[in-house]
Amino acid sequence: KSANPQWREQFDFHYFSDRKDMLDIEVWRKDNKKHEDLLGRCQVDITALPMKQTNCLELPLEKQPGSLLMLIAVAPCTGVSISDLCVCPLGDPSERKQISQRYCIKSSFRDMKDIGFLQVKVLKAVDLLAADFSGKSDPFCVLELGNDSLQTHTVYKNLNPEWNKVFTFPIRDIHDVLEVTVFDEDGDKPPDFLGKVAIPLLSV
Repeated sequence: KSANPQWREQFDFHYFSDRKDMLDIEVWRKDNKKHEDLLGRCQVDITALPMKQTNCLELPLEKQPGSLLMLIAVAPCTGVSISDLCVCPLGDPSERKQISQRYCIKSSFRDMKDIGFLQVKVLKAVDLLAADFSGKSDPFCVLELGNDSLQTHTVYKNLNPEWNKVFTFPIRDIHDVLEVTVFDEDGDKPPDFLGKVAIPLLSV
């Protein structure tokens, strides 16, 4: 029951330059648990923001009264990456040597929170559940480790999709669990669950 709400919440997104450059923001109101109304939307062009500083933005809502006050900081993404199988980041010998030196015994106490890297190659899935009436699915795969979440592209109308992607995560807690979930893309609706596997890092 407020026309001037204060949320004071922070959200971190992994932004890659080859992705869409616009940040879409929507403001909704709830009458009760079932009824929701869109109060307005706005967009931020990420590429137009200066790097490595906090940008204070007052964004007017499109075609609606009101505005949003936001703080947005764009910083280089450290450790997290997505690449194709043919350009595997840790496949480069010079990079492997650099990482070996970074995590050698002599460097153990340099940064206690920097435990290491996990590289995951997501090749394909086999015999997935058919989620569509056509007897096919539109599968994509989501990988979650700690607060990091990355996903593959969608392979449409396929029960045996091949993604061939390489994901690199920084490890901050050796007791974390890598969760790999396969979903069926369903247009504007929430994706359908097709299966999941959980892999404790200590088992790798």
